[in-house]
Amino acid sequence: MTNIPETGRTQRVQIRLVVIQVLVFSLLLTLGGRLWYLQIRNGQEYSDEAKNNHVQQVVQPAARGSILDARGVPLADNETRLVVSASRTELLKMDDDGKSVLTRLAGVLGMKPKEVLDKVRLCDAKTPQPCWNGSPYQPIPVTDEATTQQALTIRERAEDFPGITAEPTAVRRYAAPGKANTAQVLGYLSPVTDEEITKAQDTDSPYLRSDMVGRSGLERTYDKELRGKAGVTRYEVDNLGRVIGHAKNDEAEAGSSVVTSIDARVQAVAEYELNQAMKIARTEFDNNTGENYKADSGAVVVMEAKTGRVVSMASLPNYDPNAWVGGISAKDYAKLTGKNSNFPLLNRAIQGQAAPGSIFKVISSTAAVNAGYPFDGHYPCPSSYSIGGQTFKNFESQGYGDITIGRALEVSCDTVYYGLAHQEWQKDGGNSPKKNPKDWFYKTAHQFGLGKETGIDLPNEVSGRVPDREWKKKFAAANHDAWCKQGKKDGTYVEKIAYENCLEGDKMRAGDSVNYSIGQGDTLVTPIQMATIYAAISNGGTLYDPTVGKAIVSGDGKTVQEIEPKAHGKLPFTKKTRDEIDEALAGVATRGSAAWRFGGWPQDKIPMHAKTGTAEVYGKQTTSWFATYTKDYSIVMTISQGGTGSGASGPAVRNIYNALYGLDASGKQDLKKALLPTPQKSLPKIQADGTIDAPTIKPYNPDSQKPAGEQTLAAVLGRRD
Repeated sequence: MTNIPETGRTQRVQIRLVVIQVLVFSLLLTLGGRLWYLQIRNGQEYSDEAKNNHVQQVVQPAARGSILDARGVPLADNETRLVVSASRTELLKMDDDGKSVLTRLAGVLGMKPKEVLDKVRLCDAKTPQPCWNGSPYQPIPVTDEATTQQALTIRERAEDFPGITAEPTAVRRYAAPGKANTAQVLGYLSPVTDEEITKAQDTDSPYLRSDMVGRSGLERTYDKELRGKAGVTRYEVDNLGRVIGHAKNDEAEAGSSVVTSIDARVQAVAEYELNQAMKIARTEFDNNTGENYKADSGAVVVMEAKTGRVVSMASLPNYDPNAWVGGISAKDYAKLTGKNSNFPLLNRAIQGQAAPGSIFKVISSTAAVNAGYPFDGHYPCPSSYSIGGQTFKNFESQGYGDITIGRALEVSCDTVYYGLAHQEWQKDGGNSPKKNPKDWFYKTAHQFGLGKETGIDLPNEVSGRVPDREWKKKFAAANHDAWCKQGKKDGTYVEKIAYENCLEGDKMRAGDSVNYSIGQGDTLVTPIQMATIYAAISNGGTLYDPTVGKAIVSGDGKTVQEIEPKAHGKLPFTKKTRDEIDEALAGVATRGSAAWRFGGWPQDKIPMHAKTGTAEVYGKQTTSWFATYTKDYSIVMTISQGGTGSGASGPAVRNIYNALYGLDASGKQDLKKALLPTPQKSLPKIQADGTIDAPTIKPYNPDSQKPAGEQTLAAVLGRRD
C-alpha cells in the first residue's frame, strides 16, 4: 500500500460539491422566479411605467374666454400677436447649447443677448425672473411684440435660427373700449406657481405649468370658467430627451366668456367724471389746512337699485392691465407697488375704507325710530351740543330750532343726532352699562350690512368696521400697553387721547356715541357697502349681493348660465319709515344740502334722492361723500382728501346721471342720447358660430353733460355737506 492519497473524489469533496450545486440551483431558481415575476406577471405594469417615464407633454394653451360688458362689448379678450419662441430641446442639441443662435436672435429683435438668454432658462429656487417655469419641451416665448419684418427675417433665414419660431399667437388684451379702463374690476393674469399646481392637482380643474392664472378682479373670480381646457400632445423621448415617437393628443377646449353687468359707455363716463372731480378739487384751497386739497384717490359705484348688479365701478388711481401681459417688467411692477405709487392695484370701491360722514345718517335715523323716537317728532337743533366739558358743534355753528328727523336729514343737522345718541347712551347705562344694553345705533348698523363684506363677486373685499362695544374691548386689549406708554395727561392732542384710552379705552364713552351717530369716529365703510344700502332704500329695503358677472357663455355659445341676483337681507325698518326717509332724501336733492347741485333736475319725472357727507379724518383733509339714488340706480362717489360732499363729488355724480338718462343742462331729456335710461335686462345676442354680437361705442362727450347753474368749488369752500 502507498501513502499517496487518491486523486479521485472523496466523500468530503462530494458533499461540498453537492452543497455548491444546491446553492447554485437555488440562486438560479430565485433569479428565474424574480425574472418571471417582473417580466411576465407584472411585466405590463412596469412596461407602462417605464414608457410613461419617457413621455413628455407639449401644451397648446386653450383660448381664454372673453370678459364682455352687458351689451357684448369686449372688455378683455384675445388678440393675435407675432410671438417669437425658442425650443430648448433643439437648442441643447447644439455644441454651445444655442447661445450663438439666441445672440443672433437678440440682434434681430433689438434686445440684449442676456435678456434673451435669461428668458429661455428654466426657473428654480435659485433663478430669479425672468425665467421659464413651464415645460422644458414646450416652445418658450421670447417676445410677443415682434414686428412683421422681424418675423419674416427669422422665417426667411431659418438656417440661422434653428429651434426658433415666429408664429401668430393669441395673447390677452384689455381693450378699454371708449376709454373705459375698468382695470381693478377686470384684474390681470400671471403664470401659475408650483404651489398652485400642487394644490389643484386633485381637483376638477387642475393647472398645467403653462397656465396663466387670474390674480385679481374678474380674471380671478371666474378663472376656472375663463381658462378652458388646454390641449396636450404627448411625445415619447429617450433618456437624452430626443423625441422618438408620438403618444397621444388631446384637443384644446376654448374657455367660456363672462358677460358682465358693466356698461362700457357708463364706465367711461364714471371714470372720466371721477378723474375730473379730483383734478378740480386739487385746484381748490382748503382753509383748514392752508393748502390745496390733495384729492389723492377716489371711487364711484353705479348700481342697479332693484338687482344689485354693478353698472360701473371706477377707482383712482388706476393702471393699465396690459402691463401684465407677457410678464410684467421689474420697473413697471415697482411703479404699481412701490411706496410712492399710491397703490393703483387697490380697488377702492371694495377695498377703500373711510369714515362715511353724514351719508351714515340714514342708519342713525332708522336706529332712532326703532329706539322709539318718532320720525316726525321735534328735536332741538342748536348750534352746539355739550357733554361734560366737551362741546360738539353743528356745522358752521348753525342752528335750526326744533326740527323733525326728516328735516335733520335734509339740512344735515349734527346736533339732532348728537342728542338722540346721547340719550340712548344714557339709557344703556352710560359709563356703567347695563348687562344687556340695547345699543340701537350699533345694532342697526349691523342690520344695514356694515361691518361685513357685501358678498360681491370680486376678490379681496374688505369688511369696514362698526366700532361697537365688542370691538372697543378687543381694540383696547390690543393697544392698552402702547397707549399707556405714549399717553400724557397734559401732552399733545394725540398724547391726551392715548392717556384717556390707557385709563378707559375699553369703555363706550358718551363722546364715542355722539361722534358715531354722524358717521365719524372709528366707523369705516366702503363705497360698495353704501351703494348697496342706498340701492336697498330705493327698492323698498332688500339688500342684494352686488354682482358684476351676469352670465357664463360656453366657448361654442351653446350653453348659457345666467347669474341671478341674490338677496342677503332686509333693512330693519317698516314701510312707513322707509317712505319717510325716502321723502327726506328727496328733500335733500330739492331743498336741502344737495339742492344746489340738482338745479333743473326733472324731479317730477325722475325723482332724485341724495345725501351729502364730509368726513373728518385726523391728520388728513376731509373725505368727500355723495350718495344718491333714483328708482333705477344708486350712485355713490367718494374722494379722499377731496373736500365737501356736494362740492367735490356732487357735479360728477350729476353728470353721470345726465349721461344715463340723456339730460341736458336744463334737465330736458332726449332718450336718443340716453346711455341707459333703464337697466339692461337682456343678454347680448349670440351668433350661430358662438361669437357674440357687439355694438360700437362712441366717445363720451363731457361738454353736453354740464348741469345747469354749475358752480365752482371755490363758491362752497367750507361747506361740509
